[in-house]
Amino acid sequence: MAETETVEKEPNAPSEGIDGLSGDRLRELMRAMLLFRRFEEKAEEAYAIGKIGGFCHLHIGQEAGAAGSIMSLRRDDYAISAYREHTQAIAKGVDPKAVMAELYGKATGSSGGLGGSMHIFDAEVGFMGGHGIVGAQSALATGMGWAIKYRELDQVCVCFMGDAAVNQGAFHESMNMAAIWQLPVVFVVENNAYGMGTAFSRVSRNPMVEKSASHGVPAHTVNGQDIIETYRFFSDLYAEVREGAGPQFVDMQCYRFKGHSMSDPVSGTYRSKDEVEAKVEKEDPIKILRDRMFEAGLLDQEGLEAMDAEMREIANEAADFADNSDEPSQAAMYDFVYSELGPHGRYFFDGRGDAPTGGRS
Repeated sequence: MAETETVEKEPNAPSEGIDGLSGDRLRELMRAMLLFRRFEEKAEEAYAIGKIGGFCHLHIGQEAGAAGSIMSLRRDDYAISAYREHTQAIAKGVDPKAVMAELYGKATGSSGGLGGSMHIFDAEVGFMGGHGIVGAQSALATGMGWAIKYRELDQVCVCFMGDAAVNQGAFHESMNMAAIWQLPVVFVVENNAYGMGTAFSRVSRNPMVEKSASHGVPAHTVNGQDIIETYRFFSDLYAEVREGAGPQFVDMQCYRFKGHSMSDPVSGTYRSKDEVEAKVEKEDPIKILRDRMFEAGLLDQEGLEAMDAEMREIANEAADFADNSDEPSQAAMYDFVYSELGPHGRYFFDGRGDAPTGGRS
């Protein structure tokens, strides 16, 4: 047998990865966060010139939470969220063009232009929607968890919510049921310290991480601004849930760099300009990953700029697609509202004309 040759690495050769994540995976996560940032900036621009109407809640500053918690899921897993969900939908596999078109209210949008910013859906990739009623998604997630368990599958349902949702009755009722039945649901609070314009400390005596204690649901805290920590944490947690660990509660600590919605100033009266600037400077998730990849030799400035240019182009293409798409037809307003023939043979008014004659009401 020939003697094995020992090959030494060059001192400045790129490392295999960081904290167990390969260079390829880290570059994929960086691309995702850059896309989320550029997509939301494009949405912000479109809203400012009137192409997007209604409510619009941006996710800028919270990209690591979306990428780390969702890109560690399988395609057949479920994700459900509140109304700050554009980037979460993209992370789960919804086409950025369909998301932007939905924001524009166009027929090519993920919900046919009928839902808008707060209601991005795509059941094919397991993204079960953004929901405008605070805390309502908790009950739906519990139902999905029950369906998974009933079918004896090893899927996971992750349910995202904002700070204010944990003081809603639906949240506690849902978590209690999930605990009793040991359902595979991971309840995740995107804890950005504020419920709209109110600091969480003003509306809760107990800290966030204790909100699941009375239901016997294990609680965890993760730094949602650090993509590496977030990705690794959720990968491990999902594996435990698949093995039967039951529901989990995650206090994912993060920070939004923009206002609560596009109608809310960045700082407003509830947080200072200095606070926001300090967070942007020290806790930008893209900068945090950039610095670690630069240090490990996994990325350089030229590579980062090329990656960023590619993501900007995807965001621009999504906006062009939305701009050039058709508006929904007036008739589409009545789709999915009523059915002419309901359960047990009962007829229902379909909204497009007279009620059917000769039927039962």
